[in-house]
Amino acid sequence: MRKFLLTAFLCICANGFAQLIQIGPQFSTSITSVNAKNFSSDHTNTGIGFAAFGRLNLALFYAQGEFGYGQTNFSVYQNGVGETEFKLSGTDASLIAGLKIIPLGKLGNVRLFVGYNWKNYSDISTSNNLNSIAIEKNNHSILGGVGVDVWRLTFDVRYLAGLSDIDASSSEIKTGVTNLSIGFKFL
Repeated sequence: MRKFLLTAFLCICANGFAQLIQIGPQFSTSITSVNAKNFSSDHTNTGIGFAAFGRLNLALFYAQGEFGYGQTNFSVYQNGVGETEFKLSGTDASLIAGLKIIPLGKLGNVRLFVGYNWKNYSDISTSNNLNSIAIEKNNHSILGGVGVDVWRLTFDVRYLAGLSDIDASSSEIKTGVTNLSIGFKFL
């Protein structure tokens, strides 16, 4: 009887713990636009990413951390110099605080969130006609978005507004990233 009660107690605790902490993989696609000074135009391109996330649920609030790998692509054009295409990829980490605004019962919920994102570009590839443009390896962004949890799936739409000038020269390039992601909660 003691073993049965201990097993039942552990199952109840594990179920409660699974509601408190959730972890899983996350896959994303992104569209990067740039705010570029000293350039005549810019072009948006798409990128991909994958990450692991962990979420701490507290009633209507939650905190989430993500760590993974992301790719960013964009290009800028400078009159008389030519077009430069950027392919930047590397470590991607986010810290998020959110509010569950619409409960969907056992099915899930709708969420609003804000947070901070840090990218470290370990693989920088540029191609252009004439000049080389040096890129800063670290990019800091603030983010905001909306998400939906349905069963074990998470769907997020977020915008990351770049705070860092990633152009190491006298010009300025700041990124703006619209990100769509899907995740799966193991717990």
